[in-house]
Amino acid sequence: MVEGSMTQGAGQGPEVERTATLRDFRVPAYVHETGPYAQSTHPGEGADPVATPGDYPHGYSDAYTPTERDLPVINRGDTLQATIDPASVPAPQSADGPGPLFVVGDVHGYLDQLVAALQEKGLIDAAGQWSAGTARLWFLGDFTDRGPDGIGVIDLVMRLSAEAAAAGGYCKALMGNHELLLLGAKRFGDTPVNSGAGTATFQAAWLLNGGQKTDMDRLQDHHLQWMARLDAIEEVDGHLLVHSDTTAYLDYGDSIEAVNDTIRETLTRNDADEVWDLFRKFTKRFSFRDEGGADAVRSLLDTYGGTRIVHGHSPIPYLLGEVGSEDDEDGAGPVVDGPHLYADGLAIAMDGGVTMAGKLLVQQLPLDS
Repeated sequence: MVEGSMTQGAGQGPEVERTATLRDFRVPAYVHETGPYAQSTHPGEGADPVATPGDYPHGYSDAYTPTERDLPVINRGDTLQATIDPASVPAPQSADGPGPLFVVGDVHGYLDQLVAALQEKGLIDAAGQWSAGTARLWFLGDFTDRGPDGIGVIDLVMRLSAEAAAAGGYCKALMGNHELLLLGAKRFGDTPVNSGAGTATFQAAWLLNGGQKTDMDRLQDHHLQWMARLDAIEEVDGHLLVHSDTTAYLDYGDSIEAVNDTIRETLTRNDADEVWDLFRKFTKRFSFRDEGGADAVRSLLDTYGGTRIVHGHSPIPYLLGEVGSEDDEDGAGPVVDGPHLYADGLAIAMDGGVTMAGKLLVQQLPLDS
């Protein structure tokens, strides 16, 4: 049982609000702690061997169950190197009507990289405060696990949501499979679930997929409530926003409202097997990548609306069949310059692979091409 996984934070309210400074966003010392819950940065050390792209996701058939490490964390070997001077970046200009639209790919606890990427786009200032006026910002999910400060990421997104609304814009977030995983690990811990391929538990899946003990220790009721209320799918300016590159959303309703309501109701019922099934479906990937991928995208667009789908979840290096290695001489890992447009131009992938020395992507939409 993860220490305190069922009771930590119960009955506690939000922490006392404080004035944010850049030091609030630094990676804390505890991310380097060792022990049974510490995530190795070298997947070969006491962990499952790193799979090659062809080794998984095992076709992601209906029998697939994420009880083994889903995607490896390839050694980043870095701290945040780039220093952005926000004063040199013009903030998005407000105008009549909605402000500019931005989307953020998977963050996975890399708070430093998120802060730098948001500053680079002029969305937050040097103190980490919202500075983009009426701009609209969407996070595509997966705030925690694998990286050092998932709770810090959630706290930042929650705070920016309030600051953006006060400025006439907004900051919103979608439900990712790692939000479901963390919710399940907190609620159900060791409780056996019917995985479709034998017995599994949320706790085991969470640890295998990068769960951080420091995140679990800091998880409070207001974080859990926020995650459980996230929408799973939205349509904005012709862009259908989802977390996972899968058609599994079709299993939950034939409209955006129906999907979001069904998923929220599933979480409210608090049934471990139901939540596991939801998590398992959200963990499927690559539905848009190969032959028939464009048709899979169209099935979602025809049902829910929009002219392009925008997703996170599957790192772009894996979609391209290019995976970095911790043995790279320059340590640079996979090169990701920006979003990946594919599936006959109908899909935009936004997971730059920050956990594998890639890039945390913040992109203004629409794309030029």
